[in-house]
Amino acid sequence: MFDIFNMLKKEAHTAPKQVTRDTIIGDILDMDQTTAPYFMEIGMHCLGCPASRGETIEEACEVHGVNCDELLEKLNTHLAAKKA
Repeated sequence: MFDIFNMLKKEAHTAPKQVTRDTIIGDILDMDQTTAPYFMEIGMHCLGCPASRGETIEEACEVHGVNCDELLEKLNTHLAAKKA
């Protein structure tokens, strides 16, 4: 029974959705691990650190001096392409 629950839970996380400024980085990585290179290319190398589990895209972009809108566009384009 737990296997079915975990399978359903995993499928819910893999469904692409729209990423916003308020989306938590850890949630994006849980949803789709193939988004990691987008974070790495802008200097967000600590994707496994505890901060990524509670930090929004907007907060991370501020800390790393990155244009939030550009990153959102890349992530959402990537997720939309996977959905198609």
